[in-house]
Amino acid sequence: MSAEISLHGLYVPTLLLLALAALAGTRVLGKLLLRLGFYRLVWHPALFDCALFGILLGGLSLLTTRFGY
Repeated sequence: MSAEISLHGLYVPTLLLLALAALAGTRVLGKLLLRLGFYRLVWHPALFDCALFGILLGGLSLLTTRFGY
């Protein structure tokens, strides 16, 4: 994974972009799981959302290192 990405001359850390993408994915999956009633089975929904964010961020980071972005 490269250290930063240039967006029209502004250098943005790659981890920031991955974190924003993971946050968006967490929000979408959270809404979907809420509609499905999955949170009734979860002991602590906020902790579950934090873990989901970590899993998504780790997966996105792994994908970017595998494909060389």
